[in-house]
Amino acid sequence: MSETATVGGGCFWCTEAAMKELAGVNTVTSGYAGGDIDNPTYKQVCSGTTDHAEVVQIEYDPTKIEYSELLEVFFATHDPTQLNRQGPDVGTQYRSIILTHTVEQRATAEAYIEALNDHYDDAIVTEIESLERFWSAEEYHQDYFEKNPSDAYCRMHAQPKVEKVRETFTEKLT
Repeated sequence: MSETATVGGGCFWCTEAAMKELAGVNTVTSGYAGGDIDNPTYKQVCSGTTDHAEVVQIEYDPTKIEYSELLEVFFATHDPTQLNRQGPDVGTQYRSIILTHTVEQRATAEAYIEALNDHYDDAIVTEIESLERFWSAEEYHQDYFEKNPSDAYCRMHAQPKVEKVRETFTEKLT
């Protein structure tokens, strides 16, 4: 049994690496969603003209990890108050977004954000949309952190997120 969640919290390399640490997560695929064109390329998405966000699609076992737990890790590993950016990455493709697959996911995401509002000085800008279509990113983006652990960007941005997941969510690790 598996279910699917799709989220974007900046660079998909970082989000993918963090989510892959969790028990109950079967696969994490980097890709694009929320935009206007079919089968976009990385170059097109980075141009900022497609309205796509860099996202990850998570296939998970709901008997081992709940959707709300995925949201907990998602919000712990990015800043949901930064509009169209995360750290050094700027543009609408790096926006904070939850793309829901069901009415239940939407309700859970909305309730989760409502509960988080008091924990931030600035407003949470995370978008919630129904997923229309997910496009897998090019193969070289898949498992990027795992394949490129010495990459400077990965060391500076993905590694701290992975370490935070390992330290904060020890009971949820694989």
